[in-house]
Amino acid sequence: MISANKAHEPQGADRLPPCGRVGGYIVVEGPIGAGKTSLAKRLAEAYGAELMLEDPGQNPFLERFYQSPRQFALPTQLFFLFQRAQMLREFSQQDLFQSLHVTDFLFEKDPLFARLTLDDDELRIYDQVYGHMERGHVHPALVIYLQAPPDVLLERIRRRGIVFERGIERRYLERLVEAYTQFFYQYSASPLLVVNATSVNFVERPSDFTALLEHLRTIKSGRHFFNPLPLGL
Repeated sequence: MISANKAHEPQGADRLPPCGRVGGYIVVEGPIGAGKTSLAKRLAEAYGAELMLEDPGQNPFLERFYQSPRQFALPTQLFFLFQRAQMLREFSQQDLFQSLHVTDFLFEKDPLFARLTLDDDELRIYDQVYGHMERGHVHPALVIYLQAPPDVLLERIRRRGIVFERGIERRYLERLVEAYTQFFYQYSASPLLVVNATSVNFVERPSDFTALLEHLRTIKSGRHFFNPLPLGL
């Protein structure tokens, strides 16, 4: 039996965006608190896709980074780099193109955090490691970038109540949001959908998610925008 929430969602091959029908992987990206992991889970369920989620909880340096960014920036960043590279390595190119996968990270975005947190000497070390790891990397079939302002992100971080995230400061989020904006302004390696995620709730409002699925079905290439109106308008 199909639930009421899913009754109007696309079924069969039509549910997939054209750029994802030959396999590959779809990336959901955005700054902390944007909702990328929740959306990735919903998309994987809707598309019957394999789910690849990074696990910040495995990073032994992350909590200490939020407490002392200057001291723990490099080990934190390198751990995430190794983790993301290993996850993508586990899927051979043949596997990626035999079935669809959904992830909540874009490998090419990794240097964004390094440039925010590392000093010049650390950045030179990081760039050397990253340069070796990015070779042979397969670009996503589609990237979905969730945008939201710092105040919205702070409120969502507060609501989810992860202890070590309590040290995240507004200034850090401002710099992070700006870095994401600049990165995706220049991004052209894959089809890109920019989503205004300020007011949407893809988990608790089925209509928001259904509207997104419908929009995704129109994407073949290039840059696109999804800007749903707030409720009541």
